[in-house]
Amino acid sequence: MYSTNAILVNSFTMDGKGGNPAGVVLNADNLSYDEKLKIAQAVGYSETAFVSKDEEVDFEVSFFTVTDEVNFCGHATLATFSTLFSKNLISAGKYKQRTKAGILSVNVEENGRVVMEQACPTYLQTFEYKDIAQLIGLPLDILSLIKLPIEVISTGLHDVIVPVPSGYLDKLELDNEKLSEFCKKHNLIGMHAFELNNSESEFTASCRNFAPLFGIPEESATGSSSGALACYLTKHVFKEEGSHDFVFEQGRAMGCASRLSARVKLENGQVSKVEVGGEAKEIGVLKVG
Repeated sequence: MYSTNAILVNSFTMDGKGGNPAGVVLNADNLSYDEKLKIAQAVGYSETAFVSKDEEVDFEVSFFTVTDEVNFCGHATLATFSTLFSKNLISAGKYKQRTKAGILSVNVEENGRVVMEQACPTYLQTFEYKDIAQLIGLPLDILSLIKLPIEVISTGLHDVIVPVPSGYLDKLELDNEKLSEFCKKHNLIGMHAFELNNSESEFTASCRNFAPLFGIPEESATGSSSGALACYLTKHVFKEEGSHDFVFEQGRAMGCASRLSARVKLENGQVSKVEVGGEAKEIGVLKVG
């Protein structure tokens, strides 16, 4: 019988507020798959991270939703390394974590801000506007105004990136049952919708993320999807060679606004590096078992 503490952390906070909560379980080496799933269900957040020792890299980290294990989770990674830093288990510096999405680097800055490497993007498929309009409650003629593609991109998780015209992001009305069926059919985690902001805004884009197939009707900050979105924008909007910096807002529609930063390096027409960063804040501890 297991008994453990899950540290509760808000990731991608904006000025100490908002963010997306994740659970973090340290010293998880002896926990089984079923035990991790039960702990994640007891925590009840979209993801809980489990940190174990690794013989080759600094840590092995596994990620569980309330329904299943997933390959990677950006906001739970941020929560993990912010927790390790705040507990004085690591100092500022660069680390490597083993995940099911691969071995990825994480940099912890002196102030505790965490910047995580993500896998370089894979561009999987595109969809027609008519395939998506019915899922998000926008008329086809409105969605098609955007003139940008709807594309599945993965930097760790398969998400469909959906651009919507300015002013319509908060008007989306998701059909969770249809979106779940769509994601299951096309092997997707969920949908990341965004609208571009004007040059006067501090945010490149405002975003919403939906993954009802994995028990997440909407999420207030999604690190993996932010990396995918940064690659999408580099491919379709900001196409110049070199480094591109983005700042995204997410969670506004939930009353839980969050800030996520991303950097993409484009060399010879190919993305060679993807990083996503932010700040986190511990909000409590839950004893499980």
